Amino acid sequence: MTATLASYDSRRADRVLFLGSAGVPVVRVRAGAWSDPAARQPHAIVHIVHHDGAAADRLAALCRATGIEAQTHGSVQAFAEAVLPDAPGCLFLQVRSASASEIQALAGRVAAVALPPMIVAAEHAEVRTAVLAMKAGAIEFFERAPRDQDLLDAIGTAIGMDRARRRLAVDCAALRAASTSLTERERQVMALVTQGLLNKQVAGEMGITEITVKAHRGAVMRKMGARTLADLVRMADALAYLNESPN
Repeated sequence: MTATLASYDSRRADRVLFLGSAGVPVVRVRAGAWSDPAARQPHAIVHIVHHDGAAADRLAALCRATGIEAQTHGSVQAFAEAVLPDAPGCLFLQVRSASASEIQALAGRVAAVALPPMIVAAEHAEVRTAVLAMKAGAIEFFERAPRDQDLLDAIGTAIGMDRARRRLAVDCAALRAASTSLTERERQVMALVTQGLLNKQVAGEMGITEITVKAHRGAVMRKMGARTLADLVRMADALAYLNESPN
């Protein structure tokens, strides 16, 4: 039996979906995603932390057979010290004991923000192990060594999540960069227009002519890459969220 441990809180998940509607594409991950051609791209990588070298090599061969690169690490410390490629991927962590010392060591050595989506399998699982895995950010927990197909499904899901996270980060950076290209007047126009004010009302608020408002509005649409007012409204909401977020 497996337990899915989604580590994202519902409010943040809602925001991510909203950002997707603002032009930030978010992958809808499904079970069995490993069979998707996109998940088999060689640019995806699975990091396998396993105390048994032979077992780790077998899992690596299994991943490579589906077109996913794999890198094995004999311990959490070895993984923490490794130079990781800049590619979408996930971490598979095999833990030996109910105390889950490997998970605790991982949390202590690797910052959560630096971890790819993590899958944890335990040889002797207890509730405590599952809780520790969840707190460490695991997206999937297996009470025992998983079947090959179950592991491949989990890996495909994890890689899809990492691709989505990377794409979201790039698009958010692009959105912020576009907003910084606006002049102060253009920002004011964008704020008022996206609140639903007409050009005439914006002109009255700012003490400028309606023609000037139209010029600023056109510049805002062009710089932000917005095709419609609805696009611009969603971008403004996304920027508001990004500015509120500590990350």
